[in-house]
Amino acid sequence: MPVDSDTPRASDWVVTVSVVFPHHANHVGTMFGGHVLQLMDVNASIACNRFCRRISVTASTEPVDFRSAVQVGDILEVRSRVVWVGTTSMIVRSEVVAESPTTGERRLTTFGHLNFVALDDAGSPTRVPPLELRSDEERQHHAVGQQVREAMLARRAHASALPTP
Repeated sequence: MPVDSDTPRASDWVVTVSVVFPHHANHVGTMFGGHVLQLMDVNASIACNRFCRRISVTASTEPVDFRSAVQVGDILEVRSRVVWVGTTSMIVRSEVVAESPTTGERRLTTFGHLNFVALDDAGSPTRVPPLELRSDEERQHHAVGQQVREAMLARRAHASALPTP
């Protein structure tokens, strides 16, 4: 059931853990970046769904940085949470950490932001609740989410001004 769109809600981290198998690897033996993006997208979608209790669809991927390769055999942790909300849209921070199964060494391999839109039962954009910020970290992530939103709007305005072929 959808939540009240006027009552502020917190967004907790959604965490998914998996193992990287050979069929996830590219020709140099590291995980396909596209598969990492897919895992981030699914995880972020769940964060949105839990936040607003609506089906949410990906509107765009915003800056996503691949910092280090993920190796076959690594334990992969994807965590996401809503960090900024508009009227119908949500910006989600997503982080990917790889862990060596033998040493326990953990490293941030990928992080970025994804933009989602909540849909009503007819498939049209619908309001989402305000975001409750409970900690300094959440306020920091919210400020970055606001910057991501502003950069996205500027990019879209620039792209719409370009001549079409």
